[in-house]
Amino acid sequence: MQYHHIKKNHDLMFVSRREMLHRFGTGLGALGLAGLVANDAVHANPGPGVASSNPLAAKPPMFAPRAKRIIHLFMNGGPSQVDTFDPKPMLTKYDGQRPPAADLKTERKTGGLMKSPFRFDKHGQSGIEISELFPHLSRRADDLCVIRSMHTNIPNHEPSLLMMTSGETQPTRPSMGSWLLYGLGTENENLPGFVVLCPGKPVVGPALWGNRFLPGIYQGAQINNSKMDPQTVIRDINNSAITSEAQREQLDLLKAMNEMHLAERGGRDNPLESRIQSMEMAFRMQTEAQDVFDLNRETQATRDAYGKGQFADGCLAARRLVERGVRMVQVFYGDGQPWDDHDNIASHADKAKAVDQPIAALIDDLKARGLFEDTLILWGGEFGRTPVSEGAKGRDHNNHGFSVWLAGGGVRGGMTYGATDEFGFAAVENKVHVHDLHATILHLMGIDHEKLTYRYSGRDFRLTDVHGRVVHDIIA
Repeated sequence: MQYHHIKKNHDLMFVSRREMLHRFGTGLGALGLAGLVANDAVHANPGPGVASSNPLAAKPPMFAPRAKRIIHLFMNGGPSQVDTFDPKPMLTKYDGQRPPAADLKTERKTGGLMKSPFRFDKHGQSGIEISELFPHLSRRADDLCVIRSMHTNIPNHEPSLLMMTSGETQPTRPSMGSWLLYGLGTENENLPGFVVLCPGKPVVGPALWGNRFLPGIYQGAQINNSKMDPQTVIRDINNSAITSEAQREQLDLLKAMNEMHLAERGGRDNPLESRIQSMEMAFRMQTEAQDVFDLNRETQATRDAYGKGQFADGCLAARRLVERGVRMVQVFYGDGQPWDDHDNIASHADKAKAVDQPIAALIDDLKARGLFEDTLILWGGEFGRTPVSEGAKGRDHNNHGFSVWLAGGGVRGGMTYGATDEFGFAAVENKVHVHDLHATILHLMGIDHEKLTYRYSGRDFRLTDVHGRVVHDIIA
């Protein structure tokens, strides 16, 4: 029998651990332990109208989903649409000239039109035109749905990164991954339901995957994938000094004390609740976290297919995560804003080379494992770039028109949607705002974007705010 010292009325009493747990917080500690034991039987799949005490428990969608999970391949910095997925022959014809369309607002002083240094060719049965920057991805053209008419609010990195990740230009709203966790939960409670892979920190940083006013358990878990060593990616996850049973006992005691403290300070809305849940998650992660990030468990053929580099490792880790039930994985290209090629747009070649093979391998790998049809892949940056030059060979930021593409997860492959003007400056046909993109993603995940709300500060908030329309034309 184990005994613990509890100070009460300045006297020391010896009580059993079980008795102590029942006394503390009216038995909250024992209830917490009972909840963990009953987790698989009750929490993993609560019936319709039955609330689960576990905020990460899987929840039924509002209607039949086309996708169950999402991988967001984020080219932070802003890739150029006219050098990747939106060819513009008129740039070659009028190279160096300054047409009226170029007078749309740019962030910096720009010059004349600048032709792309990259060749475009038609690919697949669909004949989608894709830049020579992506030779591997081009062979998967019939899987891609390229939206060429994206637009957003502001031509600055910080607000545009926030808009793409949270639907708002200020760091005041929850990220899309947090909304998805809040609405759908996760299929594997031993791993975070929303994982962010980034070798370093993008501009803005944690606000891009933050929970804001949603409960803290829905915040994204950032993993620095600069070196995918399972012993260092998630450090100190295991305690080598004591057994897992002893850890469980310690955590039960701490949980009981914290919940008593919590009850005295406002209950579930207190930030302490998030700390309690995060400790529970950390304990559960011991069973799977190091395994999922151990890429050496893959065959050599699989490793070779993805290639080498931080982004390649990120794509492979993303597949391993979604395969194990993680709801959303974001893979940032790199630290800072690497696609921000103001000086020389030809520098896109190095970055495209780093992502081309891994993305193609990711599509193939998901298909081979039967995951492609219900895994939605999103590729793109926070905005595009100007068709006019900045300096001699660079391009400035452009929020008026840019491209993203989607694949898998219920979208129509082998198609383009929308268009920019003849020079690629502004979206002019079937325009798609970021709010529309978010509404469409939620729809594919089985969620009505107008009904996924959270009441905060006297009003109901949602990812798309008071905007957004589902782009039904791109859904298969």
